[in-house]
Amino acid sequence: MQERLQELQAEAIAKVEAAADLKELNDIRVSYLGKKGPITEVLRGMGKLSAEERPIIGALANDVREAIAEKIESKQATMEAAAVEAKLAAEKIDVTLPGRPVKVGNHHPLTKVIEEIEDLFIGMGYQVAEGPEVEKDYYNFEALNLPKGHPARDMQDSFYITEEILLRTHTSPVQARTMEKHEGKGPVKIICPGKVYRRDNDDATHSHQFMQIEGLVIDENVRMSDLKGTLEVFAKKMFGEDREIRLRPSFFPFTEPSVEMDISCKICGGKGCSVCKGTGWIEILGAGMVHPNVLEMAGFDSKKYSGFAFGMGPERIAMLKYGIDDIRHFYTNDVRFLKQFERHEG
Repeated sequence: MQERLQELQAEAIAKVEAAADLKELNDIRVSYLGKKGPITEVLRGMGKLSAEERPIIGALANDVREAIAEKIESKQATMEAAAVEAKLAAEKIDVTLPGRPVKVGNHHPLTKVIEEIEDLFIGMGYQVAEGPEVEKDYYNFEALNLPKGHPARDMQDSFYITEEILLRTHTSPVQARTMEKHEGKGPVKIICPGKVYRRDNDDATHSHQFMQIEGLVIDENVRMSDLKGTLEVFAKKMFGEDREIRLRPSFFPFTEPSVEMDISCKICGGKGCSVCKGTGWIEILGAGMVHPNVLEMAGFDSKKYSGFAFGMGPERIAMLKYGIDDIRHFYTNDVRFLKQFERHEG
């Protein structure tokens, strides 16, 4: 029995040393040290031994068990350490390699134009004013000399929520609210950028939602010449110092007199081409002197104060500035389109 235990020890240790992986090592552990293993079988025959031999064989059996267990644990530790080393070698990072470039976003062309316009007018002493997109009929129409039933309301087919609430059709309500806050005291000098809504069929030049920037100046002795000078500065800064402007008579209910402003065509230099339809001019915005009724409704004395207002569409300006031929490009979120306007860091 003593010889058998020694044979089992040598046999188990040899198998442990030859084990190729942790699974095989665990199988050896179960095979030799488990309840159904050969060492346990040897111990079951101890009843046939004399009283003097039993403690000797029992102690030997424990020594064999411990020797095999220690060898297994040692081999397991070696295997686990080797596995960690192999994993680290496979997953190592070369910190000297250059990093992967991170793709950064860029300004939407419409955002770029709006910010450029804002910066221009802020530099001229204007403040940027904002207001709600869901607006009262009073501020959207009535306070702007458009009472209920006025035929000019048909020019702006509106999204009504109730009879008195609608999605604003222009940013002019911001002007009306700002004038009301001033309680008849000037000066007022603001621009109002924001999103507006009209019931329109979407095509290359129209959208049911679009951006608008309006401007308003109210003070004593404000004249039409002030409006023309302001618009001329705007045109030259946005489209180039060689651009010329012209003002044509027009009609808006909230301004009198009213004008449309054209700029000389950049493509043909005013000679006439397909872009300007042979006229040499491109319509860019509407403007005029603030109607006395609008001033009076906001609490201003129209005999003391006068002012001018203008409104432009940033989409149209961006289309002219960047040669974009379809307004829908601004709202489709097509990455291929937006990549054309990527920033180039100096």
